[in-house]
Amino acid sequence: MLETHVRTRLALERSAAAERLADLERSFADVVEAATDSNGDDEHDPEGATIAVERQQLSALAEAARRALAEFDAALARLDAGTYGSCTRCGSAIGDPRLDARPTAILCIRCARQAARR
Repeated sequence: MLETHVRTRLALERSAAAERLADLERSFADVVEAATDSNGDDEHDPEGATIAVERQQLSALAEAARRALAEFDAALARLDAGTYGSCTRCGSAIGDPRLDARPTAILCIRCARQAARR
């Protein structure tokens, strides 16, 4: 069935996002641990700025992975509720090509374009 295919794809992509988040959190912990072992004087430590930038980048990537997890969870909830594939703004069908490209989409292409213009 189509629903089974969609559920499987969402679950697989959610699992990949969860794995990505776990990897990022481990990397962040490694960077923090390395920073505690290094010189605490960032002002005169040539690696200080690099460590700070790396921590910021890892934090941003982890936050993106958390958002992706939330989007997959919401898509699975819509699938359970029977509303997956319907635009949350206008109620129209989102369309298979858009859902193939972005399986967590909540807006049809028309509403997404309108939202992007704002």
